[in-house]
Order: sequence, then structure tokens, then C-alpha cells
Amino acid sequence: MSEQTVTVRCVPAAPCWVSLMARDLTVAQAFYGPLLGWSFQAGQHGFGPYVRAVLDGVEVAGIGATEGEWQPPVAWTTYFGSESADDTAARIRERGGTVAIGPLTFDAGRMALASDLTGAAFGVWEGDLGCNTWVRSPGAPVWIELRTGDPFEAALFYGEVFRWDERDPDRFEVRYENERVVLRAEHRSVAALRRAEDIGAHWEVFFSVTDTDLAVRRAVELGGSAEGPAVDTPYGRVARLRDAEGGLFSVITPV
Repeated sequence: MSEQTVTVRCVPAAPCWVSLMARDLTVAQAFYGPLLGWSFQAGQHGFGPYVRAVLDGVEVAGIGATEGEWQPPVAWTTYFGSESADDTAARIRERGGTVAIGPLTFDAGRMALASDLTGAAFGVWEGDLGCNTWVRSPGAPVWIELRTGDPFEAALFYGEVFRWDERDPDRFEVRYENERVVLRAEHRSVAALRRAEDIGAHWEVFFSVTDTDLAVRRAVELGGSAEGPAVDTPYGRVARLRDAEGGLFSVITPV
């Protein structure tokens, strides 16, 4: 690993995993493998074929495909850690959100798929939170961002659902920085809620790359597309992309 590689231990109430729901698993692997340097291992999934993306021996993301007539939109889903998927699902419903699937039981734990008050989809995971989310490692998810019309209203929803105000501040905290609500796990920023109304509310995954412009060109060569030109931000050079089946994500070369 490079000297910039840092790991953050997943903690309850914070993002702990990202997973893509694709239409064709082979197409998704052929796109993300070369783009982000991933290899793949077969994994368990309740809806159809599923693989885990592996980077230098570490599992960094999941990719699944549905079987049968049910064909949800191709999209990345962010999962939040929970001590009890059932209790979290109940709080989602109590606060006006929707639990679309689950909670369901797997060998490693329990999961649910839900959406918030504005329709942004997210997942809940009850199980092993000992995984490591890589920070600054090329090819790994480095940042998660809710793009929504009212980030403060969204923060109230997620804060109540995941009980943010009851967390140990040494392991999890919420801050207001640069007009964003920022989530920090073990003293490192891992996600944010920000105002954006360009498309519908959604959680967007950012993957670290060594060269954003090169990643954009490579994505297009692999059958994807760019949502616009790459831009420089205080956090690094960013580009929004769509994969070969239309799934939206971003890449960033962190500063």
C-alpha cells in the first residue's frame, strides 16, 4: 500500500459499505475492474448473483445483479452500520421514510433497503463492522455524499434514525463545515450531506483515483460516460461518471 493509505474502522451510524445493483454482473465487472483495479470474489446476496470487489486483498465494495422480472435502476447504495436492523427499520417508518426490503437475514448479519423522506435510497447493515474503509487508496470508496434539496432536514431524519446524538464522540461525530453536514468516524471525515438539486436526491459514492482526467477517459473507453468536465475542488479534482449501464458515481484525486 502507498504511504497515503489510511484505514478507518467502520462504526455504527456511519456508512460501512457500498454496493452496486447492476443488470448484468459481467458488464459491471468488465467496467469497474479495469477502471478501479478491482478483482472479484463470489459473495452472498439475496437477490441474485453477487461479487465482492477486492483491492490488494481487501474487500472494498459489492456488485450484485437481479434475477427475474424485478429490474431496479442501476445504482450504488450506501449502507449504514446498525446495532439492530429491526429497530432502525422501525425508526425509519416512524419518521416517514420507507423500508422497501427487509430486514432480511444472511449468514453474516441482517440488512434492509430503505429511502428517506425525499426518496434517496440507502441500506442498513447489522453485522460485522470490523471491515476497513480505505481512505486515499486508489480504487477504493473515499467519500460518500448525500445530494439533496435540504441537507439540514435530511440530517434530522438520519440523526433520529441512527441516533447520532447518542454516539461516543471519540468514535462518531457530526459537524457543520463549508455549508455541509459532515459525518466523522474515528476523527476522519467519511461522508457529508449537502444541498444539490441537479438530479433527484441520492447518496453518491466517490472512488479515489490517481488521475481524474485519465479515469474519465478510461471510463468512456470502457463504455461509460461523463456527466460533465472534471472540476477542481478544495478536496481534489472530481468528475461525475456513469458506468456502462448508467449507474452514477464520482471519482476524485484527493489533495
